[in-house]
Amino acid sequence: MRQKGNNRNTGNGITEGAIWKQLLYFFFPILLGTFFQQLYNTIDMVIVGRFVGKEALACVGGSAGQIINLVVGFFTGLSAGAGVIISQFYGAKDAGGLNDGIHTAYALSIAGSIVFTILGILISPVMLGWMNTSEELMEGSAVYLRIYFAGILFVFVYNIGSGILRALGDSKRPLYYLILCSLVNIVLDLVMVLGLKMGVAGVALATVMAQGVSAVLVTRALMKSQDIYRLELRKIRFHMHTMRRQMYLGLPGGFQSVMYSLSNIIIQSAVNVYGTNATAAWAAIGKVDAIFWMISGAFGVSITTFVGQNYGAGKMDRVEKGVKICLGMDQAASILVSALLLVFRYPLLGIFTSDLEVIRIGAHFMEMLVPCYVIFSFIEIFSSALRGTGDVIIPMILTLFGVCLLRIVWIFLAVPVWPSLDTIVFNYPLTWGVTAVLFILYYRKKIHRIAVSRK
Repeated sequence: MRQKGNNRNTGNGITEGAIWKQLLYFFFPILLGTFFQQLYNTIDMVIVGRFVGKEALACVGGSAGQIINLVVGFFTGLSAGAGVIISQFYGAKDAGGLNDGIHTAYALSIAGSIVFTILGILISPVMLGWMNTSEELMEGSAVYLRIYFAGILFVFVYNIGSGILRALGDSKRPLYYLILCSLVNIVLDLVMVLGLKMGVAGVALATVMAQGVSAVLVTRALMKSQDIYRLELRKIRFHMHTMRRQMYLGLPGGFQSVMYSLSNIIIQSAVNVYGTNATAAWAAIGKVDAIFWMISGAFGVSITTFVGQNYGAGKMDRVEKGVKICLGMDQAASILVSALLLVFRYPLLGIFTSDLEVIRIGAHFMEMLVPCYVIFSFIEIFSSALRGTGDVIIPMILTLFGVCLLRIVWIFLAVPVWPSLDTIVFNYPLTWGVTAVLFILYYRKKIHRIAVSRK
């Protein structure tokens, strides 16, 4: 029999009060946290791009970056299932289920890191070869990947730990830990790259060590909790019933993320054919437009937790209102950020490199992509809201078809007919538009069905 919560459960207001205030109260710490996470990744690229060269920039942000996104994205998607379960248990004040969920999630992060460390170190050069990585970038990219995979335990533990805190409604402490992590990373970057002249290897070591600091801090926070949950290291293990539910909700997200990343890897491979300038420009774009992705992603995490807790508490009217409000916020932010990115595209790209040709190519990419970002808000908010209710299979299928499959088809069918960088880049606005329409239609039908069934 599961124990329900008691007076120690202080609550966080997500199931009460003004919806827009609760969303923003949760959103801003996530946004700032994501900003600092992007900051230390960006600092890596700024330092190697400015002080080592455009080849080092391409090593850190090109093929190696896409492979890292593939692995970390899979685990983040997988662990999202744990976040949904945990937020629902917390909303329902189910202390037993909540603690089983936390310990199972940690066991998953440890087991997953062992598997990916071994695979990553062994087959990094093979994966880089599959992506048409040029010979001049191969060695540096392989070094970066192997060091990163050697410390991926810290990445997984931090991601699962911060995800648990956010699912519980605590978005502030992950922010504080990321700020400290960013500062540690910047200092280590300067020491290892500028001081010790370690180049790409120094950047990788700095990243892994900084992640280690954040992993320790987030784990300590969960161990010191006075709420109805507490992490105890000796209790970390797989609770099979909870694990099955987490996997059911998490595997579709993980698989979806893998397909996203694979489609991006195929696109990266197509870009690599056009040389180091195009690869470096594409890498720089990935950091410049991170400003948009971190804002939209923060809204996505916010609405997943909001929906999860209110769904667990049986407040469907609040769920529907929250989704509408969050969508409006995300769209307004998307329009504003897109305008700023377009206006300042040249100086933003200039942060990463002084090579004028790289900047020119990157600015042209932005002119094609940035005006279409607002379309993605429908995908982000509706898929995140559906995940909060436990609906993951159909959203995964919609995403796989609308984004991943269409991207791959476009690269293999359209690019050979119209071979150019413009043709490669155009697949993003095309697939966003198709997928947004699919999610609008499905969400309206699904949310109405849930509301009716719960009356």
